[in-house]
Amino acid sequence: MRLTSRYRFSASHRLDTPALTPEENRKLYGKCNNPHGHGHDYLLEITVDGPVDQDGQVVNRQALDAVVRERVLARLDHKNLNVDIPELEGSVATTENLATVVEGALAEGWTLPARLAKVRISETARNTFELEVA
Repeated sequence: MRLTSRYRFSASHRLDTPALTPEENRKLYGKCNNPHGHGHDYLLEITVDGPVDQDGQVVNRQALDAVVRERVLARLDHKNLNVDIPELEGSVATTENLATVVEGALAEGWTLPARLAKVRISETARNTFELEVA
């Protein structure tokens, strides 16, 4: 059985890599390379899977919400991803890399009975990124 819970957070970032010239960064990332950054209202979906327990649930939803709030939302909401998230230091603050950060934050010390199966982040109505957890 799979359960997917949805969460929202807002954050800013700038897509820029020191491996490229300023002109190359502007060409590659376009408006996302704005020197002052830009923001998104992200939709985060966390999927867990496992057997349905005696209580009729794959996982206690309040427990899952608490883990996501503590390990992810409290760290990301209303933050500058380039500046405030140490795991993104030295990498481009793409949503692909952000999904990896979220997965790592949740997986470390995971104690819920259901398995963390997927992290999905919608950056815009057009761009959604999924990370299947092994």
